[in-house]
Amino acid sequence: MAISTRLLTKQKITTKIVGVLITFLLCALGAIGYTLLLSWQLEGGAGAINDAGSLRMRTYRLTLSLNQYMDGHQEALPSIHQQVDQIGKTFDNLQQGDPTRPLLLPKQDDIQSAFLASQDRWQKVMLPQVNAMVAGRSPVIWNSYLNQVDDFVNQLDHLVSLIEQDNSSKTFFLRSSQMFLIGMALLGTVAVIYLFFLMIIRPVTRLQSGISRMGAKDFTVRLPVESKDEFGQLSEGFNQMADRLEDLYGTLEKRVQQKTRELAEQNRDVSLLYEITAFLSKPQSIEELCQGYLDRLMQYFHAEGGTVRLYATQLESAHMVVHRGISELLAEQEHCIKIDDCLCGKAVRSQQTMVHQFGETEKSGSFACAEEGFNTVSMFHIRAGQHPIGLFNLHFKEAHIFTRKQLVLLETLGQHAGAAIQNMLLAASEREMAVAAERNLVAQGLHDSIAQGLSFLNLQVQLLEDSVERENREEVSDTLTMLKMGVQESYDDVRELLTNFRARIDEGDFTKTLQTTLDKFRRQTGLNVALQMTGTGAPLQSEQQLQVLFIVQEALSNIRKHAHAKQVSIHLDNGQDFKLSIADDGDGFDMTEASRKEGHIGLSIMQERAQRIQAELSIDSHLGQGTRLDLFIHRSVRFSS
Repeated sequence: MAISTRLLTKQKITTKIVGVLITFLLCALGAIGYTLLLSWQLEGGAGAINDAGSLRMRTYRLTLSLNQYMDGHQEALPSIHQQVDQIGKTFDNLQQGDPTRPLLLPKQDDIQSAFLASQDRWQKVMLPQVNAMVAGRSPVIWNSYLNQVDDFVNQLDHLVSLIEQDNSSKTFFLRSSQMFLIGMALLGTVAVIYLFFLMIIRPVTRLQSGISRMGAKDFTVRLPVESKDEFGQLSEGFNQMADRLEDLYGTLEKRVQQKTRELAEQNRDVSLLYEITAFLSKPQSIEELCQGYLDRLMQYFHAEGGTVRLYATQLESAHMVVHRGISELLAEQEHCIKIDDCLCGKAVRSQQTMVHQFGETEKSGSFACAEEGFNTVSMFHIRAGQHPIGLFNLHFKEAHIFTRKQLVLLETLGQHAGAAIQNMLLAASEREMAVAAERNLVAQGLHDSIAQGLSFLNLQVQLLEDSVERENREEVSDTLTMLKMGVQESYDDVRELLTNFRARIDEGDFTKTLQTTLDKFRRQTGLNVALQMTGTGAPLQSEQQLQVLFIVQEALSNIRKHAHAKQVSIHLDNGQDFKLSIADDGDGFDMTEASRKEGHIGLSIMQERAQRIQAELSIDSHLGQGTRLDLFIHRSVRFSS
């Protein structure tokens, strides 16, 4: 409704302006159209005068040609026919008119009567005599024709005179209309200027004057509302604005003081939020975090006491982590409370912030906090997202009321504290999981090497006992040799496992550590290892570098133990994606059989390490054709963690 009203008011001044301009335009177009009509009629009348005048000349020429013809000059006959045809066509043109020339015989009755009389005399009197003379050369008809010529020419003169008089009157009207146009242009311009002055210039001038006075801090200025158009509405709006500004300026100092206080409070809130956020981001224990968090809140809100509790599993109980301002006896009594006990349990159950002021009846032993001398106890939740993980309390000796902004601030700080505590718990859990995973890999490594070696040695000891009982010295010697080889291989496996588990990236230089690993492999095996490195991408993260190094060590260990290779090639491409290829020309193996006994060649260990860093690991091998290992880390995951 407001929009349609606004559009309606906007149309009012537009209607006025358009109405004035259209009226002026219609008057101008009417005068111009009338002038054009007069001009066209004058041009048509001039053409009629010209053609009517030419009838006199053609009549005399016809008479001259007839005179020659009557004297016996036969060659005058074509001229006679030509003049007769031209006179007839001229009468037809005058009667029909020609808008293109233009040719227009005026429609006045006297002019039309004179034209019709001349045309009738030509057709009924003059033309029959001419035809008769051409046919018979009669002197009698010739004399009659001569007597008629002067009267016919006089009729034509009268017709031309009438047309000239009509043109003179139209010329007068044309000049009058032109003068009217000039006068209308002058008067219309003055009228338009005056109307625009009344409708636009004067309201704008008043508005400008009012704005100037208001700029000079004269808030008493008001504009007269003289119309209901846009300027009238603008004047009303100006007056309302002036009323509002006068009121605002009168209470400006009070408002500035109020805003200053609000801004100071907001700055204190932001400072507290920033200080606690910065404190929570520091590496520290949970107890240190809760203690610093509580100290800052108590200092900000001038609380005399406070506690921080964390919930046990399933929200069954709350354990006090830190406390301030309460007695050791109370701290000991409420070190671990059930959720249904005391006021804190109600806050936990309701999942709402609670601020409780003790009445006189509640101070007689109903609550331990009241016996400590506290008048107000507040309970705020510590949340990790939407999940509550703890509770903190602020205790006040006197009655304390929190504002809405303070409650929102405390809830926000509870969210920050919950996120920090949850991150610490998750980090500890992640470290435990990492240790467990690494122990699993160690167990697999021991199973693949030491356990199998010990099983082999156990079998050889049994064979040795059997050979000793049978006193077969040759079998004893062979068995002892196998025992020495098994012990030496187990020893080498232990040393290799210890070396791999102690591997670290040398000062973050993955390339240098990889080169050291390959040099050791060359010394142990005497194999030729070709290393090719391309790409200038960013280095991998520490965890990714360590797991890649473990995969390389495991692959080289498998080559040493099983491949019987002569040549090993390693290609490392560190571009936007990370690619590592290890290939040997050894015996190879059957992939189907290896999938059932993958523990013997360490495939499962390498796959688990690749999954840790979200890498793709593929191994391709065929009997007698060597083995190829490809490790791929996509650009989207190499910087994701």
